[in-house]
Amino acid sequence: MQKNELLLGKATSYLEEYDPTVLQPIGRNLGRAQLKSNVSLGYDLWRLYEITYLNRQGIPQIAVGTIKVPATSPYIVESKSLKLYIGSFTQTKFSNKEEVTAIIAHDLSKVLESNVEVKLFALNENNEYFNIQMLNGTSIDQEPIEKPVYEPDPKLFVPSNGHYVIETLRSDLLRTLCPVTGQPDHASIMIRYEGEQIDKKALLSYIVSYRRHRGFHEQCCEQIFNDIKQNLRPVKLCVMACFTRRGGIDINPIRNEFSEDIIPVRTIRQ
Repeated sequence: MQKNELLLGKATSYLEEYDPTVLQPIGRNLGRAQLKSNVSLGYDLWRLYEITYLNRQGIPQIAVGTIKVPATSPYIVESKSLKLYIGSFTQTKFSNKEEVTAIIAHDLSKVLESNVEVKLFALNENNEYFNIQMLNGTSIDQEPIEKPVYEPDPKLFVPSNGHYVIETLRSDLLRTLCPVTGQPDHASIMIRYEGEQIDKKALLSYIVSYRRHRGFHEQCCEQIFNDIKQNLRPVKLCVMACFTRRGGIDINPIRNEFSEDIIPVRTIRQ
């Protein structure tokens, strides 16, 4: 799907009756053509904060939920189309949240041509996805940057000091722009790696350089993963970006070479 065909940035009629045809896929290959690393190791976790529908008696029901899309899927879903799709449940009757869960999983799996996992939770239901936490790792946000630049440049990386480490670093200073509307997107990012120690000041300079970069969340995460992998050559690498929500949805891409599963946390800004 071409950018000028997307719903982003266009006047839109909001739906109240279930309509899966509003979902729009975007090919992942659009952002991967120039990348040299295997960026299909991981998944994207979408959190939904504004789910509402009717039970069979017509009484409004509410829930929150997660959507897990494998990074091997050929498509991502355009975020505004997902918002409109979830909104289309508003005046539609369902038997229970299990039925809603199954329908969302079916529709997204069909559109994205992949096995999409969906979970819905009652607001009083304790779960690991919606508890606010701090990202793991050492913050690099106080590292001094002498001449910041605001377009991604892998040349900002410098040779490591040669020490072999397994280290987790984090920053709250990632900011990007929507490639369609130019709206700002903010994120906290965690980088875990095994290999020669990364220069923290150089890494922060590189993260800050995305400040005027236009790219979908998933594409930005994959470019950061690729640039670190290609320029610093860690043995193993994990990059997780926790973007703040827009339209009742936050997006959390994670690309992970470590064997253990890492679940994106909900940060205080989400």
